[in-house]
Amino acid sequence: MSVFATLVEHLADLLTPLFAASAAAAAIVLFTMAVRLLVLPLSRAAARGQRARQRLQPQIAELRKKHHRNPERLQRAVLDLHTKEKVSPLAGCLPVLFQLPAFFLLYHLFSSRTIGGEPNELLGHQLGAAPLGDRWLDALAADGPFGAAGLVYAGLFVLVAAVATVGYTRTRRTMAAQQPLALTGPGDQPLPGLATMNKVVPFMSFFTLVTVAVVPLAAALYVVTSTTWAVVERAVLYR
Repeated sequence: MSVFATLVEHLADLLTPLFAASAAAAAIVLFTMAVRLLVLPLSRAAARGQRARQRLQPQIAELRKKHHRNPERLQRAVLDLHTKEKVSPLAGCLPVLFQLPAFFLLYHLFSSRTIGGEPNELLGHQLGAAPLGDRWLDALAADGPFGAAGLVYAGLFVLVAAVATVGYTRTRRTMAAQQPLALTGPGDQPLPGLATMNKVVPFMSFFTLVTVAVVPLAAALYVVTSTTWAVVERAVLYR
């Protein structure tokens, strides 16, 4: 982690003439964008996979009608279809999995008071008046929700809410388009629990608000930048 800390510090030093005391925050944003660029090929593969899965939905619906009395045979038939069409059901998970190490590195880096036995100087960096190692509760305890640090978090919450609203709208639209194909059994009845899932899943976009509120500000910046990138990326790749 000391190597990672050194990289962040060097990048912050390069950005200091432009961003002054918020240079480390800018370094985290650029680092996040670099991570997203690295996983862009996986994101593109995931988009292709989703379009392929949508194309297979009518065939899967037919398999559900045919094997609705035999779940094991249905599962084998669906897996065989995915294999035949070279579609991986797990492709959409890979971009998220490859980003997790970067998130946990940032979380640990800005949660540790010492690095290699030395004081963690990164904790002294700020975004505006909010230290990167602090959390929202620290800002509230210091000068309330409308203090200098509290307003930094308020700005982040507004940005996250706007991005989450866009994500919510797109998810609702996508799931509504897919719902007529997600049928099984006699009479084309919806799958059990499908209606509940369609109501709950879109609201997962707003979970980012909780994350920003409880993790160190540095990790929150990573989450906000990555989430914003993801929404723009999906608008381009899934259009």
